[in-house]
Amino acid sequence: MKKILYLTFYFEPDLCAGSFRNSPLVKELAKQLENKATIDVMTTLPNRYSTFEAEAMQFESRGNYNISRISIPKHNSGMKDQILSFRTYFSEVQKLIKGKKYDLVVASSSRLFTAYLGYKIAKKQNIPLYLDIRDLFTDTIKDVLTSKVLKFAALPILDFVEQKVFNYATHINLISGGFRKYFDKYPNAKYTSFPNGIDNEFLNLDQSEVKDRAYKVVTYAGNLGEGQGLHIIVPQAAKILGDSYKFQIIGDGGAKHKLIAEIERLGVKNVELINPVPRKELLSAYRDSDFLFLHLNDYEAFKKVLPSKVFELGAYDKPIIAGVAGFANEFIEENIPNRILFLPGDVDEMVNQLKNYNYQTYFRDKFIAKYQRDSINTNMAKSIVNLL
Repeated sequence: MKKILYLTFYFEPDLCAGSFRNSPLVKELAKQLENKATIDVMTTLPNRYSTFEAEAMQFESRGNYNISRISIPKHNSGMKDQILSFRTYFSEVQKLIKGKKYDLVVASSSRLFTAYLGYKIAKKQNIPLYLDIRDLFTDTIKDVLTSKVLKFAALPILDFVEQKVFNYATHINLISGGFRKYFDKYPNAKYTSFPNGIDNEFLNLDQSEVKDRAYKVVTYAGNLGEGQGLHIIVPQAAKILGDSYKFQIIGDGGAKHKLIAEIERLGVKNVELINPVPRKELLSAYRDSDFLFLHLNDYEAFKKVLPSKVFELGAYDKPIIAGVAGFANEFIEENIPNRILFLPGDVDEMVNQLKNYNYQTYFRDKFIAKYQRDSINTNMAKSIVNLL
């Protein structure tokens, strides 16, 4: 019986893209490997948002896969907090697998840290490493870090770690097609591009009813980080649009204080902030909305990404408002009709398009058929099985 070690910092019941991607993928992988292999999932107790708590067992056995959830320090998604959290995860995983021998390591990573842990374990045991890369961490840090001193200290280390990890990997899956050129310098691995997809909860949705009210509701749900840059777009747009629009922002994150400060500075009254909610409540919030909103900050690195939120929102029949550049902009342009598309931070363009928009709803049937998470997971799991 083969043994797989599966590393993912986030797993159900946590609320985030990493959890939504890895939880169903592990189930599909376990299904394909029934009576052939066992899987040890090493993850953390729910921690994505300090304002959201969910009960979860620290150890679960589910047929041919086991889940070990590590308790990490409370954090507010800041850089220092994340480093301390990962240090705990790194050391605790090492303890949990001590004396165990595996045939394959799978690591799903957005911040390089989990990929590095997978590399350390796989190299020590001289076994294949399958990486699922959800973000270009080193590339992003170049934009996000404002301190020249920190950049000077951190970037050479991150470049060195990245080279070690990506040169060792047997197989690298890139969640966004926009990442491919970046990986030209790492030719040793086999590459695939299985993206995020539409979860079952967002399939077979009821047709929307156009609400008879004096204002339109624009809803954003997800991380409120520097990467999303909501503080550079939402308060300003809300101020111009006035009482005819209400912005509903559901979530938490490291830049929430900037959003609050900008709302207060502009004296905006039509933006409501709501703490993270379970998916059932989120579905209800989306159902009650008129527009679904997506935005990324104006960073060079983000021109390569494809946010998982694109698939979630694209499953609805509601118009999408998206402020993105690069690959995500091209993907939405090509795949998602009935949208308002503008470049990050361009308040005037967003407002002008919204004012001139003729409201309509319809389901994007071709998009839904093409990007269902189940079919993506089936094929991605097969690519993992092929390494055994």
